Amino acid sequence: MVKDLVSILDGNTFMLSDSTGDVDPSPDYPSGLFAWDTRFLSKWVLTIDGERLHALSIDDLQYFESRFFLVPGQPTHYVDAKTSVIRHRSLGGAFEEQLTVLNHRDESVVLTLRMEIDSDFADVFDAREFRSMPGRAVKFVEEGRLRLRHQRERHVSETIVTSSEPAEIDADGLTFRVELGAHGTWSTTIRATGVIQGAGGRDVRENLRGYQQVRPEKRRELQEWLALAPKLTCDSETLSDTYRRSLIDLAALQYTGLTSQVKLTATGLPWYMTLFGRHSLLAGFQTLPFLPHIARSALWLLALLQGGRIDDFRDEEPGKIMHEIRYGEPGGFEDTPYTTYYGTADCTPLFVILLDEYELWTGDGDTVRLMEYEARSALAWIDTYGDLMGDGYVWYECRSPGGLENQGWKDSWNSVMYADGRLPGKPRATCELQGYAYDAKIRGARLARTFWNDPAYADRLEREAADLRSRFNRDFWIAERGYYALALDAEGGQVDALASNIGHLLWSGIVDESRAGLVANHLLSRPLYSGWGVRTLAYDQAWYNPVGYHTGAVWPSDNSLIAMGLRRYGFVEQAARLAVTMIEASEYFGGRMPEAFAGYDRQLTKYPVQYPRACSPHCSSAGTPLVLLRTLLGLRPHQDHLTIDPAIPERLGRIELIGIPGRWGRTDAFGRGRVQLEPE
Repeated sequence: MVKDLVSILDGNTFMLSDSTGDVDPSPDYPSGLFAWDTRFLSKWVLTIDGERLHALSIDDLQYFESRFFLVPGQPTHYVDAKTSVIRHRSLGGAFEEQLTVLNHRDESVVLTLRMEIDSDFADVFDAREFRSMPGRAVKFVEEGRLRLRHQRERHVSETIVTSSEPAEIDADGLTFRVELGAHGTWSTTIRATGVIQGAGGRDVRENLRGYQQVRPEKRRELQEWLALAPKLTCDSETLSDTYRRSLIDLAALQYTGLTSQVKLTATGLPWYMTLFGRHSLLAGFQTLPFLPHIARSALWLLALLQGGRIDDFRDEEPGKIMHEIRYGEPGGFEDTPYTTYYGTADCTPLFVILLDEYELWTGDGDTVRLMEYEARSALAWIDTYGDLMGDGYVWYECRSPGGLENQGWKDSWNSVMYADGRLPGKPRATCELQGYAYDAKIRGARLARTFWNDPAYADRLEREAADLRSRFNRDFWIAERGYYALALDAEGGQVDALASNIGHLLWSGIVDESRAGLVANHLLSRPLYSGWGVRTLAYDQAWYNPVGYHTGAVWPSDNSLIAMGLRRYGFVEQAARLAVTMIEASEYFGGRMPEAFAGYDRQLTKYPVQYPRACSPHCSSAGTPLVLLRTLLGLRPHQDHLTIDPAIPERLGRIELIGIPGRWGRTDAFGRGRVQLEPE
């Protein structure tokens, strides 16, 4: 995210503005007030006597509120400014902005405040690409309020703006004539409410509900959230900061949608403020030793939305776990398939993996029993629709005209390639999908034997897993290079690029023990390892680009699974090195792990470089420091006990995690830095 943009958010509602609090239509970045993938304010510009304001300071109070201290005029006017303005804005039931104007003169003054207001009601991706929306826009000046409306056939979206103090209202905004005495103060609160109406004109979704004062309630909710998680005490201020930041970001991304029974975790601001199957499952896995209800909510919602039919437009198949949901207008009119889109091959095995891991940590066997049908359906999908070529591997091929070309975790169009830069034909079978399928079968066997009273099914799954592991180590291994192929192409040939996907193979356990050392060495070698983390693609590959989304950038969520994989195979020092360098990287982002950052070598830049357009916060990036803590402390559930096996680098010092929740109740873990690492 661009540094000078300021955001507040509450679940899937957010306001993104410049450093003065203003929102201007721009092709550079989609600022504005967004909810449910729709922009309800595209212009929100404050002036005093016709002059724009400039920022003296910005207070990032909470994730749901911020405060701007401003003065009118150019920077040369800042000395002994005669007027200043405080903009205090918040989200949580409404978008509210309290404007406070202070007169610093020893005499009265009359000022004209103007708030320019507009909305294009753009879908978030139309806003990003600066595309206009089909339909008709109308503005209504009514008693005490300005109402902006967008209508396409029977779909109606509205933004309603009101003020606590009288204003002159016109189609383009609100004007206040303010008379201030010597050293006087004046204030008003402007509120914006967004509404989406159904085909019959009934309000089916009120995006920013109510006008009540919600800040005290939001602060209380945040404190309750933080109290649920284990308390961290440690010698590393950086680790402490990123741990707290991660917990707060996960709280900020909670929202209620689809059902009022559980909260969902939005994926990332600004592009993915919605439910994504992959990142919901990964965040659930990452947070199990800390906030296990995140995993439970993800499992319930994804089970509810599991595919039940063949639908080429949405890439849906029976048993398949969905990729993403979009709430905006384009999906409703089938301009895109993303109302509920299933174009991913990794979420279905990940669903089974999380269900098993959730029970291992929580002991919640009832949920496993209740989800038997969904878990069996997911396992059946692996062997039927997932096995497009009939060879026992999981493949993918997009059928939807507006769907995703690549349907593994790296789902950009150029993320699967040969080392020389050629792109393979389709279908494709990426290596990590086979690892996930293997792990899902092993875990499914445990669930079948322990909870579903079906030992024959368990035996079958274990045989299939063993066969898959054997064939995978034969067909994907590139002997002359000492690593696994990124994928198989449609002819069964090896797609030979060296990429971070091989680290997921360690996490899943599909790697032959005799080859694990070679894989670990590649992951921590300079072509893949930047000194801050493992790049998505090695720098000696044709498509490598340090600011390539899946072709060279460093993804924290990717690295979290790699760190767990290294620890699983006993590579303690390598796991510790990766964990500590990722933690050190977080310091340069204010403690917050972004969705991705650039893959430049640490020796070149001396600090991690921002990735353009990266989401921040991002749920599975927020979960990454929690996984790194789990890895460093060696936390592993074992029956009704928690196994603790610390392997902490010396430079992190002492780490203590108090009150780890699980089937054992709550317990503590402690470790002191003893692993010696060479400087990067």
